[in-house]
Amino acid sequence: TMRLYPFKWFAQMVVVVSLFCAMVSFAVAAEAPKPAVPDYQIGPGDVVEISVWKNPDLTRTVAVLPDGKISFPLLGPIPAAGKTVSQLSADLRKQLSRYAPDVDLSVIVVQVNSMLIYVVGKVQKPGRFELNANVTVMQALAIAGGLNPFAKTGDIKIFREGHSDKFLPFDYDEVSKGKRFKQNVLLQRGDLIVVP
Repeated sequence: TMRLYPFKWFAQMVVVVSLFCAMVSFAVAAEAPKPAVPDYQIGPGDVVEISVWKNPDLTRTVAVLPDGKISFPLLGPIPAAGKTVSQLSADLRKQLSRYAPDVDLSVIVVQVNSMLIYVVGKVQKPGRFELNANVTVMQALAIAGGLNPFAKTGDIKIFREGHSDKFLPFDYDEVSKGKRFKQNVLLQRGDLIVVP
């Protein structure tokens, strides 16, 4: 039994280390959503945390309404959609300065819900997709389960609101071969990919 003791100790240590690693990876996966990047433009559905230092009555977590506004004490409805975190911070600071000079506040986007894209047509899982990272057209098609066998791979279109052309063309075969790579653009909020 004395000869087996070191082996048992080693086996127990392996189990303990494995459990510790599993717990750490679970904790990392379960952590709260990460704040949006500084130049991210806030959109309807996003959740914003506004903290005013030494003033708990003005510290709120608010959702951006479909009209693009948030509601805040003393100020009422405030436009938030289309603004960056720093722009919204500056607006709130300026408006609150009427009530308290030198307001120290912070704004954090704690939940991104407005980055929606749509993939329709001959893909495996068409629908609406909520993004929490920058995604290219090729990645979006993968998120939608890939093309089905009947898709016209050379005739895919990306419709983008406010784009000067009617649509952005996308040739799946050419891009996947490393050609026409400029067509594999980063998608923007509200983009619609149509796979005929």
